Amino acid sequence: MGGTLPYDRLRRRRAALMPGHHPARSRRAAERKGDIRERAILDTCEALLAHKGYDAMTVGDIAQGAGITRGALYFYYGSKQEVVTALVARTVEHLWERSKATAEADEPRRAIAAAMQRTVELWNEHGLVMRTAIDLSLTVPEIGELWNHTADLFIAAITAVLERAGIQAGTAPDQAPAMARALCWMIERTFYHASQESREKLQEASATCEHIWLTSAGLTT
Repeated sequence: MGGTLPYDRLRRRRAALMPGHHPARSRRAAERKGDIRERAILDTCEALLAHKGYDAMTVGDIAQGAGITRGALYFYYGSKQEVVTALVARTVEHLWERSKATAEADEPRRAIAAAMQRTVELWNEHGLVMRTAIDLSLTVPEIGELWNHTADLFIAAITAVLERAGIQAGTAPDQAPAMARALCWMIERTFYHASQESREKLQEASATCEHIWLTSAGLTT
């Protein structure tokens, strides 16, 4: 997906609004302070998702938990939706890194095993954020754009693994790109449901998805 991602636009907007942004001598200190505050805001938002849920939490709740005023929070984000979008962006950056590592791995079996293990780790750490991203992706355009971009990267990584395993490239339903797309969305939905139950269910989901991916790549024999 081309163009500037929503997270990049949010970061530019926050930088422009930062107090002390223009004086060169204070820029580094302001950025350091801004990074700490931004992390506190996003960490608080993630905790509130667990305690209150997206609909019930407010900008005031987020500001209070981050130890700042509502006015100070608005220097960073214009709304609760923007905070959640940035939280989703921070989380999916880890998915992007995992997708890249999967695409670059040489041996298909090891690549698949590593990809599934990293996916389990991310869902264990940030499953609530991931589910929130999925839930809001159809109604919040920026979150939908982030999530679809992440899916496209993961699909490309799966495609690369399938092609290295000998699955033909092309546009037919039984060729690598189409198979990778189906595998990607299968993994997303399987982990979405498993993450609502337990860590054990996530591990079981990972094993099932890994088996299906290996089978699709012709690597089970």
